[in-house]
Amino acid sequence: MPAKPAAQRRSDCPLNATLEAFGDRWSLLVVRDLMLLGRRTFREFLESGEGIATNILSDRLQRLEAQGIVEKRPDPADARKVLYRLTAKGLDLAPILVEMIVWGARYHDTAAPPSQIRAMTRHRERFLAEVRKRWAEAGRS
Repeated sequence: MPAKPAAQRRSDCPLNATLEAFGDRWSLLVVRDLMLLGRRTFREFLESGEGIATNILSDRLQRLEAQGIVEKRPDPADARKVLYRLTAKGLDLAPILVEMIVWGARYHDTAAPPSQIRAMTRHRERFLAEVRKRWAEAGRS
């Protein structure tokens, strides 16, 4: 494995490095929107139910791009728009997000569709394979 460039972090703990890569909950919600909900534009992220402010969203997208988790490119249908997508590094977060979603649904009242939680719980590998397949198909568009 190639050496990673030195980064300014509070500690060398892998959990700390992961948390610093995201910054806060907004970043994980953007990754969720890309990965599970198929959102790809700034406007679509704004329309998610959490009510993120435009300046926070801009900052989180820039952070995620700087971390190599998200990439952006012009929309082929409208060059004025930018489309975001997960990188392979971002897609590697799928198992972590699934675990967090399942945990949240188990211990809190949420709006998560029970069928989706069942699929994540009972057929985790199949669910993750579908996420990867959608990601690969989105990369071809």
